[in-house]
Amino acid sequence: MAAKIYTNKDASLVPLKKKTLAVIGFGSQGHAHALNLKDSGLKVVIGLYKKSKSREVAKKLGFEVMDTADAVKAADVIFVAVPDTVIPEVYAKDIAPNLTAGKTILFSHGFAVLFGDLKLPKDINVILVAPKGPGHTVRSQFVDGKGVPGLIAIHQDATGKAKEIALSWARGIGATRAGVFETNFREETVTDLFGEQCVLCGGASALVKAGFEVLVEAGYQPEMAYFECLHELKLIVDLMNESGLAGMRFSVSETAEWGDVSVGPKIIDGSVKKRMQKQLKEIESGKFAKDWIQEYKNGYPRFNAIRKEEAAHQIEKTGEKLRSTMSWIKQKKLKKGASQASYVSSSK
Repeated sequence: MAAKIYTNKDASLVPLKKKTLAVIGFGSQGHAHALNLKDSGLKVVIGLYKKSKSREVAKKLGFEVMDTADAVKAADVIFVAVPDTVIPEVYAKDIAPNLTAGKTILFSHGFAVLFGDLKLPKDINVILVAPKGPGHTVRSQFVDGKGVPGLIAIHQDATGKAKEIALSWARGIGATRAGVFETNFREETVTDLFGEQCVLCGGASALVKAGFEVLVEAGYQPEMAYFECLHELKLIVDLMNESGLAGMRFSVSETAEWGDVSVGPKIIDGSVKKRMQKQLKEIESGKFAKDWIQEYKNGYPRFNAIRKEEAAHQIEKTGEKLRSTMSWIKQKKLKKGASQASYVSSSK
Protein backbone atom coordinates (compact mmCIF):
# COMPACT_ATOMS: atom_id res chain seq x y z
CA MET A 1 0.00 0.00 0.00
CA ALA A 2 1.42 3.38 -1.03
CA ALA A 3 2.27 5.84 1.73
CA LYS A 4 -0.13 8.74 2.11
CA ILE A 5 1.21 12.10 1.00
CA TYR A 6 -0.08 14.95 3.19
CA THR A 7 -0.45 18.29 1.45
CA ASN A 8 -1.95 21.70 2.30
CA LYS A 9 -5.48 20.29 2.12
CA ASP A 10 -4.61 17.90 4.98
CA ALA A 11 -3.00 20.49 7.24
CA SER A 12 -4.15 23.71 8.85
CA LEU A 13 -2.34 26.49 10.70
CA VAL A 14 -5.24 26.67 13.19
CA PRO A 15 -3.68 24.27 15.76
CA LEU A 16 -0.76 26.70 16.12
CA LYS A 17 -2.58 30.01 15.70
CA LYS A 18 -2.96 30.94 19.35
CA LYS A 19 0.21 29.25 20.54
CA THR A 20 3.74 30.48 21.20
CA LEU A 21 6.38 28.57 19.26
CA ALA A 22 9.95 28.48 20.56
CA VAL A 23 12.87 27.68 18.29
CA ILE A 24 15.87 26.66 20.39
CA GLY A 25 18.97 27.40 18.33
CA PHE A 26 19.29 29.58 15.24
CA GLY A 27 21.43 27.54 12.87
CA SER A 28 20.57 26.10 9.45
CA GLN A 29 17.21 24.50 10.27
CA GLY A 30 16.39 26.74 13.23
CA HIS A 31 16.52 30.02 11.34
CA ALA A 32 14.62 28.59 8.33
CA HIS A 33 11.78 27.17 10.44
CA ALA A 34 11.57 30.36 12.50
CA LEU A 35 11.40 32.69 9.49
CA ASN A 36 8.91 30.53 7.60
CA LEU A 37 6.63 30.16 10.64
CA LYS A 38 6.82 33.90 11.28
CA ASP A 39 5.92 34.62 7.65
CA SER A 40 3.01 32.20 8.04
CA GLY A 41 1.59 34.53 10.69
CA LEU A 42 2.55 32.51 13.76
CA LYS A 43 4.09 33.75 17.00
CA VAL A 44 7.72 32.65 17.22
CA VAL A 45 10.34 33.31 19.90
CA ILE A 46 13.99 32.29 19.77
CA GLY A 47 15.73 30.57 22.69
CA LEU A 48 19.52 30.93 22.91
CA TYR A 49 22.21 30.80 25.57
CA LYS A 50 23.31 34.17 26.93
CA LYS A 51 26.53 34.60 24.92
CA SER A 52 25.24 33.22 21.61
CA LYS A 53 26.40 35.23 18.59
CA SER A 54 23.05 34.43 16.97
CA ARG A 55 21.17 36.72 19.37
CA GLU A 56 21.82 39.88 17.38
CA VAL A 57 21.11 38.12 14.08
CA ALA A 58 17.73 36.91 15.32
CA LYS A 59 16.84 40.32 16.79
CA LYS A 60 17.64 42.07 13.51
CA LEU A 61 15.24 39.67 11.79
CA GLY A 62 12.47 40.81 14.11
CA PHE A 63 12.37 37.99 16.64
CA GLU A 64 12.00 38.22 20.38
CA VAL A 65 15.08 36.50 21.79
CA MET A 66 15.05 34.85 25.21
CA ASP A 67 17.31 32.69 27.30
CA THR A 68 16.60 29.06 26.46
CA ALA A 69 14.86 28.26 29.76
CA ASP A 70 12.60 31.31 29.49
CA ALA A 71 11.66 30.45 25.90
CA VAL A 72 10.65 26.94 26.99
CA LYS A 73 8.54 28.37 29.81
CA ALA A 74 6.79 30.78 27.44
CA ALA A 75 6.15 28.31 24.62
CA ASP A 76 3.48 25.75 23.83
CA VAL A 77 5.62 24.07 21.16
CA ILE A 78 9.41 23.85 21.51
CA PHE A 79 11.58 23.03 18.50
CA VAL A 80 15.00 21.74 19.57
CA ALA A 81 17.27 22.93 16.76
CA VAL A 82 20.75 22.45 18.25
CA PRO A 83 23.30 19.77 17.19
CA ASP A 84 22.52 16.14 18.10
CA THR A 85 25.41 15.82 20.53
CA VAL A 86 24.46 19.04 22.34
CA ILE A 87 20.75 18.23 22.77
CA PRO A 88 21.07 16.06 25.94
CA GLU A 89 22.93 18.82 27.80
CA VAL A 90 20.54 21.59 26.71
CA TYR A 91 17.54 19.38 27.40
CA ALA A 92 18.64 18.46 30.93
CA LYS A 93 19.69 21.99 31.88
CA ASP A 94 17.11 24.28 30.26
CA ILE A 95 14.28 22.31 28.67
CA ALA A 96 13.24 19.45 30.98
CA PRO A 97 12.87 21.60 34.15
CA ASN A 98 10.49 23.92 32.29
CA LEU A 99 8.22 21.41 30.56
CA THR A 100 4.65 21.26 31.80
CA ALA A 101 1.75 18.98 30.90
CA GLY A 102 0.35 19.48 27.41
CA LYS A 103 3.41 21.12 25.87
CA THR A 104 4.88 19.76 22.66
CA ILE A 105 8.57 19.19 22.03
CA LEU A 106 9.59 18.92 18.38
CA PHE A 107 12.74 17.58 16.70
CA SER A 108 13.92 17.55 13.09
CA HIS A 109 15.97 14.37 13.64
CA GLY A 110 15.30 11.50 16.01
CA PHE A 111 18.92 10.84 17.06
CA ALA A 112 18.74 12.39 20.53
CA VAL A 113 15.39 10.78 21.35
CA LEU A 114 16.64 7.32 20.35
CA PHE A 115 20.19 7.54 21.66
CA GLY A 116 20.51 10.62 23.89
CA ASP A 117 18.86 9.16 27.01
CA LEU A 118 16.41 12.07 27.27
CA LYS A 119 13.98 11.77 30.19
CA LEU A 120 10.77 12.65 28.37
CA PRO A 121 7.73 13.11 30.65
CA LYS A 122 4.66 11.14 29.59
CA ASP A 123 2.33 14.17 29.73
CA ILE A 124 3.90 16.02 26.75
CA ASN A 125 3.72 15.49 22.99
CA VAL A 126 6.96 14.44 21.30
CA ILE A 127 6.94 14.89 17.54
CA LEU A 128 9.26 15.17 14.56
CA VAL A 129 9.05 17.42 11.50
CA ALA A 130 11.97 16.92 9.14
CA PRO A 131 12.25 18.75 5.80
CA LYS A 132 14.33 16.72 3.35
CA GLY A 133 16.65 19.58 2.51
CA PRO A 134 19.10 22.01 4.14
CA GLY A 135 17.81 25.09 5.93
CA HIS A 136 18.72 27.57 3.19
CA THR A 137 16.67 25.53 0.70
CA VAL A 138 13.74 25.25 3.12
CA ARG A 139 13.81 29.04 3.33
CA SER A 140 14.40 29.88 -0.35
CA GLN A 141 11.70 27.50 -1.57
CA PHE A 142 9.23 28.98 0.91
CA VAL A 143 10.02 32.53 -0.24
CA ASP A 144 9.44 31.40 -3.83
CA GLY A 145 5.98 30.10 -2.89
CA LYS A 146 7.10 26.47 -3.02
CA GLY A 147 8.23 23.96 -0.41
CA VAL A 148 10.67 21.18 0.42
CA PRO A 149 9.03 17.77 1.04
CA GLY A 150 9.33 16.44 4.55
CA LEU A 151 8.58 13.81 7.16
CA ILE A 152 6.48 13.82 10.31
CA ALA A 153 6.55 11.32 13.17
CA ILE A 154 4.75 10.99 16.49
CA HIS A 155 6.73 9.55 19.41
CA GLN A 156 4.28 10.52 22.18
CA ASP A 157 0.73 11.81 21.83
CA ALA A 158 -0.23 13.05 25.30
CA THR A 159 -2.94 15.45 24.16
CA GLY A 160 -4.47 13.49 21.29
CA LYS A 161 -3.50 16.34 18.96
CA ALA A 162 0.16 15.60 18.30
CA LYS A 163 -0.35 14.73 14.62
CA GLU A 164 -2.44 17.87 14.03
CA ILE A 165 0.37 19.94 15.53
CA ALA A 166 3.03 18.17 13.43
CA LEU A 167 1.07 18.73 10.22
CA SER A 168 0.39 22.34 11.21
CA TRP A 169 4.11 22.97 11.75
CA ALA A 170 4.87 21.26 8.43
CA ARG A 171 2.40 23.60 6.76
CA GLY A 172 3.89 26.62 8.52
CA ILE A 173 7.35 25.89 7.13
CA GLY A 174 6.04 25.12 3.63
CA ALA A 175 6.62 21.35 3.59
CA THR A 176 2.97 20.48 2.85
CA ARG A 177 3.20 22.57 -0.32
CA ALA A 178 5.42 19.79 -1.68
CA GLY A 179 4.24 16.75 0.29
CA VAL A 180 4.78 15.21 3.72
CA PHE A 181 5.13 11.51 4.59
CA GLU A 182 4.56 9.91 7.99
CA THR A 183 7.28 7.76 9.52
CA ASN A 184 8.48 7.00 13.06
CA PHE A 185 11.49 8.20 15.04
CA ARG A 186 13.41 4.94 14.64
CA GLU A 187 12.89 4.64 10.89
CA GLU A 188 13.81 8.30 10.28
CA THR A 189 16.94 8.11 12.42
CA VAL A 190 18.28 4.75 11.24
CA THR A 191 17.71 5.42 7.53
CA ASP A 192 19.15 8.93 7.81
CA LEU A 193 22.34 7.71 9.50
CA PHE A 194 22.68 4.78 7.11
CA GLY A 195 22.28 7.02 4.05
CA GLU A 196 24.84 9.52 5.34
CA GLN A 197 27.43 6.92 6.25
CA CYS A 198 27.13 4.31 3.51
CA VAL A 199 25.99 6.28 0.45
CA LEU A 200 25.61 10.06 0.51
CA CYS A 201 28.66 11.21 2.47
CA GLY A 202 30.83 8.27 3.54
CA GLY A 203 30.28 6.06 0.51
CA ALA A 204 30.40 8.82 -2.11
CA SER A 205 33.49 10.57 -0.72
CA ALA A 206 35.39 7.31 -0.26
CA LEU A 207 34.54 6.24 -3.83
CA VAL A 208 35.58 9.60 -5.28
CA LYS A 209 38.86 9.63 -3.37
CA ALA A 210 39.69 6.02 -4.27
CA GLY A 211 39.07 6.67 -7.97
CA PHE A 212 41.22 9.83 -7.87
CA GLU A 213 44.07 7.95 -6.16
CA VAL A 214 43.96 5.02 -8.61
CA LEU A 215 44.33 7.34 -11.62
CA VAL A 216 47.06 9.51 -10.06
CA GLU A 217 49.04 6.49 -8.84
CA ALA A 218 48.84 5.09 -12.38
CA GLY A 219 50.55 8.25 -13.68
CA TYR A 220 47.60 10.31 -14.92
CA GLN A 221 47.42 14.03 -14.20
CA PRO A 222 45.62 14.89 -10.95
CA GLU A 223 43.62 17.53 -12.84
CA MET A 224 42.23 14.86 -15.19
CA ALA A 225 41.50 12.57 -12.25
CA TYR A 226 39.66 15.38 -10.47
CA PHE A 227 37.50 16.17 -13.50
CA GLU A 228 36.54 12.54 -14.07
CA CYS A 229 36.07 11.36 -10.47
CA LEU A 230 34.72 14.44 -8.65
CA HIS A 231 33.74 17.36 -10.89
CA GLU A 232 31.49 15.39 -13.25
CA LEU A 233 29.78 13.59 -10.37
CA LYS A 234 27.39 16.55 -10.05
CA LEU A 235 26.16 16.02 -13.60
CA ILE A 236 25.33 12.38 -12.87
CA VAL A 237 23.72 13.09 -9.49
CA ASP A 238 21.63 15.89 -11.00
CA LEU A 239 20.37 13.49 -13.67
CA MET A 240 19.54 10.88 -11.02
CA ASN A 241 17.80 13.51 -8.93
CA GLU A 242 15.70 14.68 -11.87
CA SER A 243 14.65 11.30 -13.27
CA GLY A 244 16.12 8.38 -11.32
CA LEU A 245 18.73 5.86 -12.40
CA ALA A 246 16.83 5.06 -15.60
CA GLY A 247 16.69 8.73 -16.54
CA MET A 248 20.41 9.14 -15.91
CA ARG A 249 21.19 6.12 -18.09
CA PHE A 250 18.94 7.47 -20.85
CA SER A 251 20.85 10.77 -20.82
CA VAL A 252 24.45 9.49 -20.93
CA SER A 253 26.19 7.84 -23.87
CA GLU A 254 25.73 4.13 -24.58
CA THR A 255 29.41 3.63 -23.74
CA ALA A 256 28.86 5.22 -20.33
CA GLU A 257 25.68 3.21 -19.75
CA TRP A 258 27.39 -0.07 -20.66
CA GLY A 259 30.26 0.80 -18.30
CA ASP A 260 27.66 1.55 -15.61
CA VAL A 261 25.72 -1.73 -15.82
CA SER A 262 28.65 -4.04 -16.63
CA VAL A 263 31.42 -2.65 -14.43
CA GLY A 264 29.61 -0.90 -11.54
CA PRO A 265 28.50 -4.18 -9.89
CA LYS A 266 32.11 -5.44 -9.98
CA ILE A 267 33.25 -2.39 -7.97
CA ILE A 268 30.31 -2.12 -5.57
CA ASP A 269 29.88 -5.85 -5.17
CA GLY A 270 28.37 -8.24 -2.64
CA SER A 271 31.19 -7.64 -0.16
CA VAL A 272 30.31 -3.94 -0.05
CA LYS A 273 26.67 -4.80 0.58
CA LYS A 274 27.69 -7.09 3.45
CA ARG A 275 29.69 -4.28 5.06
CA MET A 276 26.69 -1.98 4.62
CA GLN A 277 24.51 -4.56 6.37
CA LYS A 278 27.05 -4.73 9.21
CA GLN A 279 27.03 -0.95 9.53
CA LEU A 280 23.23 -0.92 9.55
CA LYS A 281 23.29 -3.27 12.54
CA GLU A 282 25.76 -0.98 14.34
CA ILE A 283 23.39 1.95 13.77
CA GLU A 284 20.35 -0.04 14.90
CA SER A 285 22.08 -1.32 18.04
CA GLY A 286 23.18 2.17 19.07
CA LYS A 287 26.90 1.39 18.75
CA PHE A 288 27.52 4.19 16.25
CA ALA A 289 25.65 6.68 18.44
CA LYS A 290 27.51 5.57 21.57
CA ASP A 291 30.89 5.95 19.83
CA TRP A 292 29.96 9.36 18.37
CA ILE A 293 28.68 10.70 21.69
CA GLN A 294 31.89 9.53 23.40
CA GLU A 295 33.98 11.22 20.70
CA TYR A 296 32.08 14.46 21.39
CA LYS A 297 32.61 14.13 25.16
CA ASN A 298 36.35 13.54 24.62
CA GLY A 299 36.67 16.78 22.63
CA TYR A 300 36.79 15.25 19.11
CA PRO A 301 40.42 13.98 19.11
CA ARG A 302 39.95 11.40 16.33
CA PHE A 303 37.46 13.54 14.42
CA ASN A 304 39.75 16.57 14.33
CA ALA A 305 42.78 14.45 13.36
CA ILE A 306 40.85 12.87 10.47
CA ARG A 307 39.56 16.28 9.35
CA LYS A 308 43.12 17.63 9.24
CA GLU A 309 44.37 14.62 7.29
CA GLU A 310 41.49 14.74 4.79
CA ALA A 311 41.90 18.50 4.23
CA ALA A 312 45.53 17.91 3.23
CA HIS A 313 44.68 15.29 0.58
CA GLN A 314 45.86 16.00 -2.97
CA ILE A 315 42.28 16.00 -4.27
CA GLU A 316 41.57 19.13 -2.17
CA LYS A 317 44.58 21.03 -3.48
CA THR A 318 43.79 20.04 -7.06
CA GLY A 319 40.13 20.95 -6.65
CA GLU A 320 40.90 24.35 -5.16
CA LYS A 321 43.03 25.21 -8.18
CA LEU A 322 40.50 23.97 -10.74
CA ARG A 323 37.44 25.52 -9.08
CA SER A 324 39.13 28.92 -9.26
CA THR A 325 38.80 28.66 -13.06
CA MET A 326 35.05 27.96 -12.88
CA SER A 327 33.23 31.29 -12.64
CA TRP A 328 29.84 29.61 -12.26
CA ILE A 329 30.83 27.89 -9.00
CA LYS A 330 30.62 29.98 -5.83
CA GLN A 331 33.95 29.74 -4.08
CA LYS A 332 33.51 28.58 -0.50
CA LYS A 333 35.89 28.60 2.42
CA LEU A 334 35.70 26.41 5.48
CA LYS A 335 34.86 28.24 8.67
CA LYS A 336 36.49 26.61 11.66
CA GLY A 337 34.09 25.05 14.13
CA ALA A 338 34.37 22.33 16.76
CA SER A 339 31.19 20.39 16.30
CA GLN A 340 30.02 21.08 12.76
CA ALA A 341 31.71 22.25 9.59
CA SER A 342 30.08 25.38 8.26
CA TYR A 343 30.70 27.25 5.07
CA VAL A 344 31.09 30.92 4.30
CA SER A 345 30.64 32.03 0.71
CA SER A 346 33.38 34.34 -0.51
CA SER A 347 31.33 35.46 -3.52
CA LYS A 348 27.93 37.11 -3.53
